[in-house]
Amino acid sequence: MDIDWNAFTPWASLAGGLLIGLAAAMFVLLNGRIAGISGIVGGLLRPSAGDVAWRLAFLAGLLAAPVVFSLVSALPVPVIDAGWGRLLAAGLLVGVGTRYAAGCTSGHGVCGLSRLSPRSLAATATFMAAGFVAVFLLRHVLGI
Repeated sequence: MDIDWNAFTPWASLAGGLLIGLAAAMFVLLNGRIAGISGIVGGLLRPSAGDVAWRLAFLAGLLAAPVVFSLVSALPVPVIDAGWGRLLAAGLLVGVGTRYAAGCTSGHGVCGLSRLSPRSLAATATFMAAGFVAVFLLRHVLGI
């Protein structure tokens, strides 16, 4: 196994992780809410009074962040080695998994683990193991 030293960015990764952790901690401490994207979006699908504005503001911030970043630096060009069919199937599987797991990777992996939630530990271990198995099967067994 070789390391792609051009893509190896430990300091930027550490800074990003710290910012995500800080944002999640501030969100739960200041608002009493968990910053799981599926829960935030799901709350918009079944809105309750007084609960829509902060969800829309959170999503607006997620959408505005790349725009603001593009003002100070060039956006990276994504390279995706899959067709639209695979991307659609992957997105649907992620959506189904999110519903079955009662949360998404950000909700369980970042926010749930930091709260020492046993359910989040089980969910995170399950989706990480499933990811490892899927990559092994697709790359090394099927050669895709």
